[in-house]
Amino acid sequence: METETQPTVATEPQTCLNLKPIAEGTNQLCEAIVGQKGFADLYKKIDAFINDEKLKYEYSMLNERGALLQQKQQAGAEISDEEIAGFEKLRDEFMAIPVATQFLEAQEEVQQVQDRIHQVIAKTFEVGRVPQSEDFDFCSDGFGSCGCE
Repeated sequence: METETQPTVATEPQTCLNLKPIAEGTNQLCEAIVGQKGFADLYKKIDAFINDEKLKYEYSMLNERGALLQQKQQAGAEISDEEIAGFEKLRDEFMAIPVATQFLEAQEEVQQVQDRIHQVIAKTFEVGRVPQSEDFDFCSDGFGSCGCE
C-alpha cells in the first residue's frame, strides 16, 4: 500500500512579533546613521575600497594567506620563516596604501556601531524591556555617553 505525500508548501515562519514596526524603527535607525555628520566621510572610505578591484583582490589574498598560516599553526604544522616573511611583506605592502588603511579604520568603526546596536537589542530580550543604563556592564547606555569614549 502506497502512501501519498502531500507537497510541502513553504510558509513564513510564525513569529510572536509584528515585524512592521521593527522595520520602521530599523529605517529610522538607518536614517539616524546616514544623517550623522561623519557618515559621508565614512562611506567615501568604504566606497573607495569597494570600487578598487586590485585592492580588493590584494585584501582577499592577504586574508587567505593569513587563514592558511593560522590553519597550519592550529594543526601543529611548522610555519617557515619564509612563509612568515612573505605574509608580513604582503601585509606591509597592503597597509602602505592609504585607501586600504582608511577602509580598515572605517570597517572597524562600522563594526563598533553594529556591535553596540546588537548589544542593546540583545539586552532588550535579556531583561524583557527597553534597557536602562544600569542594565549594562559598560559605558552607560552602551553608546559611550558616560564619557569613556
